[in-house]
Amino acid sequence: METETLARKLGTTTHYSILLRKARRLGLRIPEDLRILAVQRGCRHYWQGDEPVEELVSVKAFSNEELALALLSVAQVYDPFSIRCGAAMLGAEGNDPQVLARLAIWERSEAVVSYVAACGKKYEPNNPFWTELLALLPTGPEPKSGVMPHPTRFVAMNGYERHVGKKNSFEWQRPQRSAA
Repeated sequence: METETLARKLGTTTHYSILLRKARRLGLRIPEDLRILAVQRGCRHYWQGDEPVEELVSVKAFSNEELALALLSVAQVYDPFSIRCGAAMLGAEGNDPQVLARLAIWERSEAVVSYVAACGKKYEPNNPFWTELLALLPTGPEPKSGVMPHPTRFVAMNGYERHVGKKNSFEWQRPQRSAA
């Protein structure tokens, strides 16, 4: 039985991923270690409790941009949890939109990255990062309905603010550097 990849769920052809090959060459298990690496790099909201403290692979060996695109690659096994981790890593502080766009094209994951970036722009309309990333990606059809996580899965929602009362506020989930 063939593996259910994100590409197959989206109705496209699964290709050979250079990023997933690089991750395997670095000794990472796909997708488990990619998610662990995201947690180690600050995606604490996806912490499962059993991740090792020491980073599996350095940022120098496998950049945050590469990690984001490996998690969002259409060649990846279909896993909404990995997509959510990839969305968080996509918005990591210091990521270069040009590098992300280039990697998205190489991975044939433009539709996935465009979807996440459009969600980012919706919830952070004043963040130029999302606008720049979207401008660098080729336009194409949106991902097949029901495959990608709902946009609210990429944000933390707060329904009450002390001085304002009921109000919906959203915060994009992205890696946070530890205080230590």
